[in-house]
Amino acid sequence: SQSESVCFVVEENEAEKIQRFSEFLNRFYSLMPTHRAPTLLISGIPMHRIKGTDPHRDTLSKIRTVAPIGGRVLDTCTGLGYTAIEAARTAEQVVTIELDPTVLEVARLNPWSHSLFENPRIEQIVGDSFEEVQTFEDGSFARILHDPPTFSLAGELYSGECYRHLFRVLRRRGRMFHYIGDLSSRSGRNVARGVVRRLQEAGFSRVVRKPGAFGVVAYKG
Repeated sequence: SQSESVCFVVEENEAEKIQRFSEFLNRFYSLMPTHRAPTLLISGIPMHRIKGTDPHRDTLSKIRTVAPIGGRVLDTCTGLGYTAIEAARTAEQVVTIELDPTVLEVARLNPWSHSLFENPRIEQIVGDSFEEVQTFEDGSFARILHDPPTFSLAGELYSGECYRHLFRVLRRRGRMFHYIGDLSSRSGRNVARGVVRRLQEAGFSRVVRKPGAFGVVAYKG
């Protein structure tokens, strides 16, 4: 049924669906339950892997690719904040960027996102990651978790210019995880090919495919 694909918040004994429309990006967001942490739907597309896994395990698989996590960490796309929350367990500071304030409204209603607003080690920025990354100092992050929406929704976050700035703000011997999608699918393979080439052109010394985490890890020499 339709009610099984949406989460509810109960206020004054009334159950209200957790869904919001963003005038800013003309997108519809909702919170979809899984057997563990809910996922965010953007216009009906889940922002976490839910087939054969769940959003919590999906987050852990991303984080593990660049472990150990320490120092200052950049998370380019907050969403529900799961990546920032997990990284903040061991990082000194996590800077997380969200483009759309409406997403954060949804996150505030999600119990699994609570730490995003409570943990003093997490610094939230509302803005465009593409622009915000250009304002950071050289070598200011030990790890970067770059988890953009699909190429069709956020092509500039897959661009050579974006990668050059991410390379610049990553410290020497730092690592970046870049989520792409299923590397065994045709579209995933095609996107990955371009991503790997542009990351290498941006200066990353090594780019390693991580099919289990649906992405690649880029190393700064």
